[in-house]
Amino acid sequence: MDLATLIGIIGAFGVVITAIFLGGSFGQFVDIPSILIVFGGGLAATLIRFQLSDMITAFITGFKVALSGKGANPRDLISEITNLGEIVRKSGPLGLENVDVSDPNLAKGVQYIADGYELEFIKESMERERDLQLSRLSEGRRVFKALGDSAPAFGMIGTLVGLVQMLANMDDPAAIGPSMAVALLTTLYGALVSNILCLPLVDKLDAKFDVDDLNQTLIIDGICQIRESKSPALIKEMLIAYLPEKMRAELADAA
Repeated sequence: MDLATLIGIIGAFGVVITAIFLGGSFGQFVDIPSILIVFGGGLAATLIRFQLSDMITAFITGFKVALSGKGANPRDLISEITNLGEIVRKSGPLGLENVDVSDPNLAKGVQYIADGYELEFIKESMERERDLQLSRLSEGRRVFKALGDSAPAFGMIGTLVGLVQMLANMDDPAAIGPSMAVALLTTLYGALVSNILCLPLVDKLDAKFDVDDLNQTLIIDGICQIRESKSPALIKEMLIAYLPEKMRAELADAA
C-alpha cells in the first residue's frame, strides 16, 4: 500500500478542517445546495463524456493505483528473467513448469514457453495484454482529468447561482447570507475535489502508465529472447538497455 497517498489526502483535508475549526464552526462550511452543484454536476458532466461502465472501471483503477505500492523494479525484473534463461539453458523449457515469478504477465509468458508455443503467438498475446492494461490506465486518467476540470467549473457555476440569488433578494437581508454561502462554498468544494483528489490521481495514473509500459515491454522482450534460446548473459545485456544510466552503473557494480 502506498502510504504517501493516504497521508497526502488525509493531511490535505485535515489541514483545511483544522483551519475551519480554528476559525469558527464546521457547520458553516456545510451547504447541501453547494454539494449538489459541485458533486452532482461534476459527475453528470463527466457521465456525458464517458460510458457509465468506463467511469466505474476508471474509479476502481484510479483508487487501486493510488493505494497500491510502487511497481516492480526493472532491475529486479532483469535479474529474474536472466535466472529464467539459466533454467531453460540447463533444463529446457519444461524446467519452467514449477517456477514462481513475481509478475502476472511474466508468469503468462513463462507458461507459454513451457507449453511450447511459437514465438509469434507469444509476442502477439503478451503485447495485446500489455496494450489492454495501458488502455485501462489511459481511460482512467481521462475520467479523472474530466472530473478535475468539471469540479472547479461547477464551483464557478454555483458561485454565479449564489450571486444571482443574492442580487435577486437584496431587499430581504435574511436571504443574502444563504445565497452568499452557496456562492462561496461551491468554489471551495470544487477546488478541494479537483486539487486533492482528481488531479493527483491523474498524475498517479500517468506515472503508473510509464512504469507499466517500460516493465511490460521489458518482460515481452525478455520472454522472446528466452524463447529463442539466447544465452542468459546476452539476455541480460540486451535488457540492460531499458535501464537509465545510473541503474546500469549500479547493476554493473553489483555484478
